[in-house]
Amino acid sequence: MTDFLSLAYPWIKGFHIMAVISWMAGLFYLPRLLVHHTERVGLSGETHELFSMMEFKLSKVIMGPAMLATWFFGLLLVLTPGVVDWSAVWPWTKMLGVLAMSGFHIWLEGRVKSFGRGENTLSGKQYRMLNEVPTVLMIVIVLSVTVKF
Repeated sequence: MTDFLSLAYPWIKGFHIMAVISWMAGLFYLPRLLVHHTERVGLSGETHELFSMMEFKLSKVIMGPAMLATWFFGLLLVLTPGVVDWSAVWPWTKMLGVLAMSGFHIWLEGRVKSFGRGENTLSGKQYRMLNEVPTVLMIVIVLSVTVKF
């Protein structure tokens, strides 16, 4: 298995990067949709139904599969011999960043379900602030992998 992983490493890394890009696009866009849903649309009516459908499809059709693919290819990379030095700090900071990003994703899924039920407890300003979470986590993750401190 490790021979296969070593030979397939460039392909696995490529698919991992594509999955991360897809996942991050959704993580950047969904909170913006929630801002506009909160500030401009409200929790009932035809436009509410449209926004709820868009948020649901973004979450379930794009973000969910992209997150699973990110994890799958990322775990394959971790299992590839010689890729990760577990005595260094960077794999641990990356792992914490990815776990936090996954937690944020799950939290967003909860918000999508709430909006679908016609419920919301946060303001547009709060969603704007929360929209920065994936950016901060992305910085931690990318610098962990590239600088390898």
